[in-house]
Amino acid sequence: MKLLKDLFLLFYPEICANCNEQLLQNEKIICTFCRHDLPLTHFKSFTENKVSKIFYGRVTIEKAYSLLFFRKESITKNLIHELKYKGNEEIGVFFGNWLGEMLAHNKEFSTVDCIIPVPIHLKRKKIRGYNQVTKFGDCLSKHLNIPLNEAVLVRKSSTKTQTLKARFERFNDLETKFSLTDITALKNKHILLIDDVITTGATLEACSLELLKTSGIKISILTMAYTD
Repeated sequence: MKLLKDLFLLFYPEICANCNEQLLQNEKIICTFCRHDLPLTHFKSFTENKVSKIFYGRVTIEKAYSLLFFRKESITKNLIHELKYKGNEEIGVFFGNWLGEMLAHNKEFSTVDCIIPVPIHLKRKKIRGYNQVTKFGDCLSKHLNIPLNEAVLVRKSSTKTQTLKARFERFNDLETKFSLTDITALKNKHILLIDDVITTGATLEACSLELLKTSGIKISILTMAYTD
């Protein structure tokens, strides 16, 4: 079996999702050089940081955290683009395992009852073939032993992709409609709402406002990246 795998890699080598160099045997998704260049946020607090401050005065959030900074012409931007538009869902797995291992160790989200990904519209999902945060959520679910629920929150309106919108336009994303399929399913639960990138926070705010229609609910937020 190993011989077949070695032969396959000889003709179809795995390459770095950022620089396109061939990966070594112990490297996954990105090479060691690119991984060391990733702009980690290194936020020391999960309750007081640049991400949590986005929601001050807008919606009540228990905790918030992002692994990376998302900047123009950065490795993060390249990886998220590969994940969303090039079908490379393994990038979601990569970040899910990374964050999952870290959070399982520090137990910052040990009180969370359920993980909910920001949903994409059915039309968008049909075109793309997947929600870019599903596998990210799957990995978090396994590491944290917390169920992933993709059915309870749905997107009712389809908007232009975030990358094609000016930053000021994203503040109007509250008009994007989300809906709970069951208003009682999350009663008295602590929810971990996840997404790929957070910019103005408008989409996550819209999701949170819909989730808060359930009594006793608490919301924390986790994303792969944050636009600095």
